[in-house]
Amino acid sequence: MQPGNDGSPRNVIAAFREALYSLDDAGARAALRAAAAPDAVFHHCHPFGDLIGPDAFFDQAIAPLAAAMPDLERRDFILITGDTAKGATWVGCAGYYMGTFARPWMGIPATGHLAAMRYHEYFRIENGMIVEFQAIWDLPELMMQAGVWPMVPSLGRDWQVPAPATQDGIANGARDPDESAASRQLVLDMLTAMSRHPSERGPDVMEMDRFWHPHMNWYGPAGIGTARGIAGFRKWHQIPFLSAMPDRGQHSDGLVAHFFAEGQYVGVTGWPDMRQTLSHAGWLGLPPVDKMITLRSLDFWRLENGLIRENWVLVDLLHMYDQLGVDVMARMAELVSARPGAAE
Repeated sequence: MQPGNDGSPRNVIAAFREALYSLDDAGARAALRAAAAPDAVFHHCHPFGDLIGPDAFFDQAIAPLAAAMPDLERRDFILITGDTAKGATWVGCAGYYMGTFARPWMGIPATGHLAAMRYHEYFRIENGMIVEFQAIWDLPELMMQAGVWPMVPSLGRDWQVPAPATQDGIANGARDPDESAASRQLVLDMLTAMSRHPSERGPDVMEMDRFWHPHMNWYGPAGIGTARGIAGFRKWHQIPFLSAMPDRGQHSDGLVAHFFAEGQYVGVTGWPDMRQTLSHAGWLGLPPVDKMITLRSLDFWRLENGLIRENWVLVDLLHMYDQLGVDVMARMAELVSARPGAAE
């Protein structure tokens, strides 16, 4: 694993990434302290919440994970950096934390086997320092590997989501800024078109063939799963999602989404970046509770010949369930307690 060497903002987190790849916990803590402002805000997924300062993030997130996986290894497969339309600079990473799951973590029982948990992590950089962090770790993926996922099965395929087919998700050289701008605009145009359905008319208004490759892969989080092709995406995710929350895109007050691109890759982060009402049944087996919820979705897209070929998506599902009054961690603990040998 080679840190970037092009003088870009990606180098702010290079030593931190390298230390976690090389099993150097102390080095990772020191690197994060050196890279992050003392009052940097670490917006982490449920149940971590917001953590202030690099030590809080390390002590409450990284260190316990490393204790559970003593041979913890960070493996990025996407790393991009760019500026938003408003001039904010972000670095986005996607990859896996992996290692031997030797001790319980977050109530998830150890398996004694190699385990992998996908992450999407975004770092906002100002004056060469991390000032904000937004991240989702796919805890449901780890629960499934331990056999204690307590919610409904995914409609899509749950698996270890792959790196980009082109194997160029991490590039150290400069990319054409015009290409980056065009990539970001295509994704923005795609999202604008998608938001027209169902409030304006049927699915044709989304013009999906205009934006998406016929062999596209949509890599959703564990609990939703991966879908192949436009038809698979619509069947296994989009139709249930929009049927349950048809007011998608109609409540944007207070929401912020940060879009940036590097070459053929586009990233977006927001905390939260969606708000809609669970007014109908059909998504994740949930009832129509007529409750408005916010969603945190951190995404990466890869373009190929002017079309979206791959889309990596993580949604903070545990936070969504929490808003509905469902404590997924407590339900998981009930499954764990039922195992032979579990403490009564």
